[in-house]
Amino acid sequence: MKLELYVRETSPDGCGDGRWLSLRSVVTNADGRLDGPLLSGGDFKVGCYRLIFDVESYFMAKGVALPKPAFLGKVPLDFGIADAQAHYHVPLLVSPWSYSTYRGS
Repeated sequence: MKLELYVRETSPDGCGDGRWLSLRSVVTNADGRLDGPLLSGGDFKVGCYRLIFDVESYFMAKGVALPKPAFLGKVPLDFGIADAQAHYHVPLLVSPWSYSTYRGS
């Protein structure tokens, strides 16, 4: 699945209404995971982030019959990193009709 990662431009109140700045675009492996972290080293900072999961394209590539338009297209997930020393794992459990997420370990 294709993922796009954005960070919220710094604003006086932390996240606020700053612009979303694109950081990178990646594709998960056959297990649905990334081969490495999206953020590491100096890139891993306190802030507000957005992941956009391209759910529709993923299921279309798998040959799943989807309605037009698909119920889920791209799923945005906004989350915050409050501790740059902690571990953040952000899984998306998804079907063509629903999704859930949580902060994993």
